[in-house]
Amino acid sequence: MPTRTMKILALTLGVIGVVAGGAYAVHAQRQPAQPHVLAMDVYKTPTCGCCTKWVDHMRAAGFQVTARDVSQAELDTLKAKHGVPPAMHSCHTGLIDGYAIEGHIPAREVLRFLKERPAVAGLAVPGMPLGSPGMEVPGVTPRPYTVMTFDRAGQTQVFSTVKP
Repeated sequence: MPTRTMKILALTLGVIGVVAGGAYAVHAQRQPAQPHVLAMDVYKTPTCGCCTKWVDHMRAAGFQVTARDVSQAELDTLKAKHGVPPAMHSCHTGLIDGYAIEGHIPAREVLRFLKERPAVAGLAVPGMPLGSPGMEVPGVTPRPYTVMTFDRAGQTQVFSTVKP
C-alpha cells in the first residue's frame, strides 16, 4: 500500500510534468511572423518631379522610403556600382534588401520581386513610360510596358508586362 509520502511525490511529479509539458507546448507554438519593414533608399536628382510622385506611390503601398537628392554624376556612379546596365537606366534608383530598383516600377511588382528573391542584381523599368507610377498624364491613355530583371553581367530578362 503506497505511503502518504509516495502519494505526494507522485502527485508532485505529475504536476511538474503537466506544467513542463504546457510550457513546452506554448514555446513550440509558431510565433507570429514579424512584419518585414520595406525600407528603401531612393536616389534622384533634386528637380525630378516624377521621381517624387513614384516615391509617394511606394509610400502609399507601405514602403518606408528615404529619398536622397544627388547630382546626376553621383546617380550615374550609384547605378554603375549596383550593376544597372545603361540600357535599363531611368531617372531614379532605389536600393532595398540588396537589390537595385530602377525607374517607375509599380509597387506590386516590387513586392512580388522581393517575395520571389531571384538571383539577379535588380529590377528595372527602362526610361519613363507614360502611365507608369509617377508618369501618369491626364488625358493620355497609358500603354503597356515591360518590367525587366538584370544581373551584374548586364543580362536582362522580362519579369512582367504591366497593362495600366
